[in-house]
Amino acid sequence: MLAGIRRWAAALKRDVGVLWLAARDPEVPLAAKLLAGAVAAYALSPIDLIPDFIPVLGYLDDLLIVPLGVWAALRLIPPVTVDRLRTEAAARGRAPRSRIGAAVIVLLWLAALWLGWRWWTRS
Repeated sequence: MLAGIRRWAAALKRDVGVLWLAARDPEVPLAAKLLAGAVAAYALSPIDLIPDFIPVLGYLDDLLIVPLGVWAALRLIPPVTVDRLRTEAAARGRAPRSRIGAAVIVLLWLAALWLGWRWWTRS
């Protein structure tokens, strides 16, 4: 069972790299590019939307949101293109970190803090 989980995690990691490439590929439809770019930016971001130290919810994004996003994005990309991108991702090695994804998450947290502060001072 543990070997199966490791294979699944390795495939998921590879497919995040595929999505990173798909977001820049001219053969990928626009809707798939947008979803692939968003999922890849989030998955490759060094900062989580829900920090891992929050019990249960902290790992929810890693266990549900990212895999579902990868699955949905891959379904929008033609299979021939996915195969080509998987070969290209394997040749590249690891996918880069997403600074844009990290910036978006930091901005979301800052917006949430600002809204919370506004709500608190209004009461």
